[in-house]
Order: sequence, then structure tokens, then C-alpha cells
Amino acid sequence: MRPDILNPLFAEITALKGVGPGLAKPLDRLGLRRVVDLAFHLPTGWVDRVARDELMAADAGRIISITLTPREIRSGNGRSPTRVQAADAHGNIVSLVYFGGHPGWAKKLLPIGEPRRVSGRLDQYGQELQIVHPDLAEPDEEFRGREPIYPLSEGLTSRRLAALAAQAVGRAPDLPEWIEPSLKAQRDWPGWREALTRIHDDPADAKARERLAYDEVLASQLAMALVRADTRKRRGRALEGDGRLRDLLRLPYQLTGAQARTIGEIAGDMAQPSPMLRLLQGDVGAGKTLVATLALLIAVEAGAQGALLAPTEILARQHYETLRKTLSGLPVEVAILTGRDKGRAREATLMAVADGSVDILIGTHAIFQEAVRYRDLGLVVVDEQHRFGVAQRMMLQDKGKSPHLLAMTATPIPRTLTLANHGEMDVSRLDEMPPGRQPIETRVVADERLDEVVAALGRHVEGGGQAYWVCPLVEESETSDLAAAEARAAALGSRFPGKVGLVHGRMKPAEKDAVMEAFSAGTLSVLVATTVIEVGVDVPNATLIVIEHADRFGLAQLHQLRGRVGRGGGRSVCLLLRGSALSETSRARLALMRESNDGFRIAEEDLRLRGGGDLLGTRQSGEVGFRLATPEMIADLIACAHDDARLLIDRDGGLASPRGQAARVLLYLFERDAGVAMLRSG
Repeated sequence: MRPDILNPLFAEITALKGVGPGLAKPLDRLGLRRVVDLAFHLPTGWVDRVARDELMAADAGRIISITLTPREIRSGNGRSPTRVQAADAHGNIVSLVYFGGHPGWAKKLLPIGEPRRVSGRLDQYGQELQIVHPDLAEPDEEFRGREPIYPLSEGLTSRRLAALAAQAVGRAPDLPEWIEPSLKAQRDWPGWREALTRIHDDPADAKARERLAYDEVLASQLAMALVRADTRKRRGRALEGDGRLRDLLRLPYQLTGAQARTIGEIAGDMAQPSPMLRLLQGDVGAGKTLVATLALLIAVEAGAQGALLAPTEILARQHYETLRKTLSGLPVEVAILTGRDKGRAREATLMAVADGSVDILIGTHAIFQEAVRYRDLGLVVVDEQHRFGVAQRMMLQDKGKSPHLLAMTATPIPRTLTLANHGEMDVSRLDEMPPGRQPIETRVVADERLDEVVAALGRHVEGGGQAYWVCPLVEESETSDLAAAEARAAALGSRFPGKVGLVHGRMKPAEKDAVMEAFSAGTLSVLVATTVIEVGVDVPNATLIVIEHADRFGLAQLHQLRGRVGRGGGRSVCLLLRGSALSETSRARLALMRESNDGFRIAEEDLRLRGGGDLLGTRQSGEVGFRLATPEMIADLIACAHDDARLLIDRDGGLASPRGQAARVLLYLFERDAGVAMLRSG
């Protein structure tokens, strides 16, 4: 239950004075549905106004605030603007210019002979001074010297939003302090409510902004520390394999040092009675699937069952085929269950899982539905970790007797962000490539050489090769992306009849799977796609990928897409087509892609170049994102917040202590309470 002290902040936005259904709509477009959303809708910039009592040409280009008296209104006709001639106290004249409004509107706003306080940018237009669309107030009403600028939607002005934000902040209660006192003093941070007030008054207040960002990061780290502590407290079971199944495996190559180290870490975790909670990060092609297979075999050797959860049906089927091939000849029963399985086949699988004759079950989230009962689930492996939130991870652990959990991701994540999004997990990194894996040759090509690229694709296809062609991100719109992909598929289809397939985000899963399977089987030579080519899709014969308008993609995404090739023995090539007008950032991205195949280096660089934006390039599924803390702030504050959260749990008595009670309020304030089982009891 949310503490009562927070109720004024979590009221509907219509509880604020002056907010009816009409105003609630533009606020809703900004995601502002409750008072707290408005309080946390921080200004992104500000306008400094210079107070003047006399108009001066020297102020041209500045934003000024001055008392003026309207003298004459010259109405516009059609396209020409309405001009209001107004004078200052010394008789100097300025034109107040309004475009597109009805002339009667200007008369109402600026009655002749009645002074008004006017604020806006003073410009020199020919021989006269003018202010376009000024802000207005009564003569005795001062404009603030520094006025905050807020992110807006149609139907809202910054001043209106500032007035509503002031109301929201006014409802904020005084809350007990949750930051460790010495840290607060060392950083010279204000109290929580003071910081909130200060940032809306003065958006340049760095200490207030940093304090609020820290609160948000601390809430996130504390939630993860509680999950971790709760997991450690749960009684799972120790699973120690005797090696009999792993000894029967006939691997075509030696394990890399990183694989051997990681398997040692996993085996050590699984041998403990408290459940493992480990994140396995591995670059594209580093051999995560083999590590997961060995972990599943440890569980089976110890008499338990294993489950492997994939985010999509096509990846689930791919894992199923890979495991069956790897484990052929071993006395291990592997089964698959997806949403597509129906009727008798599904019933037979469910019965075999329940009676224990299935050792390893692979599938989509269908394997964790209510109907699926395991005889003895000991290990859950989650592939493509970033698609599943903390809450989902905990739900998986409720199946069986708190099974061990191994989460995997092929998205190399910068260290700071690993802490930000997976702070409750131990982390293993596969930072070595298996022997014989060739680096992908990456070239940057100007898009005016498109004809040459298509000709090269023709030679590649004639030689029996397969290729991906990724279409550009046109804008933040699926429709436009889809149109670009359809046009490219049509153009290539006329060049290579019957050889070109298309996949995009709007297709039904079964349709998408059918095209992907035709490509995997070699029936299609070219797969045109928007960015939905699934992470991990494995077609060894595809050794060429063309990415159109590569300058519009983030580095991490380019690296993921490039990883679709280079999965067989031969040389693979990635062609990055670029536009002619490149920004410095785009230039730096493409240069790094050309020179490096190291996903971890690319991820760190991507964070540095990108700054703001979505942390993992994918929304955290089922988890609240960061609203107040920018990625730069997270990078700066995360280690400190991580240590502070651990300190609170391990030394300061957890949520039961006085600081813990304050921290509990913090968790609810930032809505990090979901999925933290300890909150329900503590």
C-alpha cells in the first residue's frame, strides 16, 4: 500500500485548480495524468529576461520585459500581420506583431491607452523596433527574470505549464530524509522538497537537479538491492552436477577462456542453496548458447529440470534445433512449447513436463503460463534479457522451488548501465571470440553508389550467397519505415524475381516466421527487413548485410544488425550506406563501426556519443524508465547509489530502520515498489 503521505501527489491531474477535461487532453499527450507526473515534468531550459523602462536599439536580439501603452492598431488583411503601435514611458515606439490572429483579438488583448507589461524578443526590422507575439501581463505584474521552458504539446504554453507545476509542487509533502547524511553534506544537496521547488523556479540550479536525479537512481538501486536480498534469503536448492552428461558432449572446438570461467561461476552459484541470479553478457557470436546448454546439463545431472525462455517463436525454435543437435546421443529429453502449439501435441508436452520425462523445455513465455506444471524445475535460462523486466524475472522464479536464474543478453551493455538495469544480478561477461570466428569486414559507402551496391548484391546471389538488406529508420513512424521497406523489396524483387522476402513489425508472427524459415532454408536469397530482424537469428550462409541510411541508427543497433552475418565459416561483409549530409556524431559512429568489432567498446562509445535517449535502445519491459536522471547523470551517480542502497540493506537495518522507513516512501514515490516482494512484508 502506498503511504498516505504521498496521496496528494498521486491524485488525478484534474485535482489541480483550473484543470478540466479540455486541459487534461494536452497534458495527457505529455504523459501527465497525475499530480506527481507534473511535479516531475522538469523544465529543460530557461529564458533570461532583461527588465527595462526604456526601449533601446542596443537591446535588439535580447528578451526584454517593459511597460508599454498601445496607441494604434493596424489590422492585417489575409497574410499580412496585425501590428499594434505601442510607446514606452519616454514616447519611444515599438510594433507588437501578431501573425494569423483575428484583428479583434489584438484589440481585446491590448486596449488603446491601457498600459501593459510586455515581454519578448526585441528585434530591429528596417528602421523600426518590433516584438513578435509578445507575452503580456498587467502593468504591476512582474515577469520573472528567469522563466523556465518546459516540454509542451499543442494547446499548452510554458507559462501555463509553469503555473500548473507550481500547484503540483505546492502539494508535495515534506518527506523524511532517505539520503545518508554524510553523502548529502558532502554533495551539498538540498532536501527533497526544496530541490523540487528550486528546479521549477530556476532550471539552471545544478544542485537541485542532481539531488532529484540521485533520488531516482537510488530508488532504482534500492529496489534491486531488495530483490537481491530477498533472493539470497529464499531457500532454493543446491544443484551439483556430477559431470556425466557434460563428459558425453562432443564439442567441435575447445571452450574459450571466457566460456570456461563463466561456466565455473555458474556452477559455483548453482551449488549454493540460495537461488542464482546471474546475467550473462556476450557479444554476438561469443558462444552464450553453449554456456547455457552446459548450465542446463548441470541441472539435469543433479536430477532437476531446466527451462529456456526465448522472446520470440522463431528464436525458441532455433534454440530447440541447436540444443537437439548439440545433445544428440545424450540421454536428455528436450521439448518445445510455444503459443502456436495446440491440441494433443500440446497436451502430450504438458504431461511429459509434469511427470518429469522432459528434462529441458524450450519456448516463449507460454512455458510459464498457469497450465504448465513442472515436476522439479531447477534452472531457468532467459534469452535476450532486456525484453523482460524485474517483475517478469521474479514471476519466473515463482515456478518451482525458487529455481536458479541465468539471464542472457547479446546486447553489450556499458558497465554503468549494467548497474542501472541489472543491479540485483551478478554479471559474467563473454569477452572472447571462439577460435576461427572471422571479424566482419565493414565498409561505409555513400548512398549515391546504390547501383554499384545492387550490382554487387547480384554477383553475391549468383554465387549462391544470401544477404540481408535493412531499410532505414525514416522517422519515428512504423508506417513510413514500412513504406520504405516495401519499396526496396519491390525494387529488388524485380531485379531478382522470386528470390526476395520481406519482414516487418506489422506482420503476424506466423507470416514473419514463414518468410524467415524460407530464408533459413535457402529458398529466398535476399531478406529485406525493417529493424525487426530478430536478435540471434542464425543463417550461416548469409554473409552480406546492407544497412541503408546507417547514419540514422545508433551504434549499438548497428552492431546488433551487423551480427546477423559472420555466423558461418566464410568471410562476411557489412555495407553501411550513408547519406551525404553527415553530422559529426554520425561520422564518428560510422568510423568506429569500420574499425571495431568489439561490442563492449562500441556500447561504451555509444553511451558517450548518444548522451540522452533510451538507455538500452529498447524500453525496459515492464519497468519504469528514468524520468529525472539523464544517462550522463546516471553514469555519474550510479556507483554511489549502488553502494548507498547496499549500505542501507546490509548495515543500516534495511527498511525497518528510521532511514529505511524514509527509503520505503522513496520507493513508492518513484514507483519502484512493483515486483519487490520484500515490500509486501517489510
